[in-house]
Amino acid sequence: MTTTTTAHSTTAHSTTAHPVPDATPDGAAAPFAKEAAGDGTFRRQGNRFTDRITPDSDSAPGGGPDPERRWPLEAGRYRLVVSLACPWAHRSVIDRRLLGLEDALSMAVVDPIRDDRGWRFTLDPAARAEMDAVMDEVFRDVNNGVYRCGFATSQAAYEKAYRTLWARMDVLEERLADRRFLMGDSITEADVRLFTTLVRFDVVYHGHFKANRTKLTELPNLWRYARELFAIPGFGDTVDFDQIKRHYYVTHPTINPTGIVPVGPDPSVWTR
Repeated sequence: MTTTTTAHSTTAHSTTAHPVPDATPDGAAAPFAKEAAGDGTFRRQGNRFTDRITPDSDSAPGGGPDPERRWPLEAGRYRLVVSLACPWAHRSVIDRRLLGLEDALSMAVVDPIRDDRGWRFTLDPAARAEMDAVMDEVFRDVNNGVYRCGFATSQAAYEKAYRTLWARMDVLEERLADRRFLMGDSITEADVRLFTTLVRFDVVYHGHFKANRTKLTELPNLWRYARELFAIPGFGDTVDFDQIKRHYYVTHPTINPTGIVPVGPDPSVWTR
């Protein structure tokens, strides 16, 4: 038995409000407006994601789809997102089990409530509390920590900020030793918050802000994690290294009085 899996399987949102369904001509409310024809006939939406994951892909490992929209087959790269309430998603859950793909293809389960915007993602209270704690630590010691290093006006203040930053970076490096993202196998808000600092780290924070104990590229777990996020649409394709460097090196004259903008580092390290 063989099968291929779509690269993505659902749309999602994180709010709990539900819009009032549109009404059909006779006044009866349609459960989902996009699935109701003008005469009241149910009309199923078409598949949104029709790409394939297959060994027949012409793309190299780590690459996107080939011209025929076939993604390269790679264990651990893709994630199956399902609703356990949905009979169509249930097929994929069964196939995953029958083919023994549990270790190669991770799976996330959405909330059973769905509206016109898609399926809801929720966190249980314990996971939410853990994520909030991680985000607080990341903001305090890393997001803001690099600024506390760079904008310190005394040696003592700088050294205290430096030690706090690197203590937290070491904790994050260890945390990512046995998990793909900060909270496990799924991207969360915590990853978005950390990424924006990591992607600027070697470019400006390491030298310009004197956060120079270790480069990001020398931290194996954080570097693997940051590069994986960079390859995901919405992360790397929204980064502009030229603007990042010009902003920091030109607008902080007390730190860089010459206004010289460094040529490096080579941005291609993010996509090699």
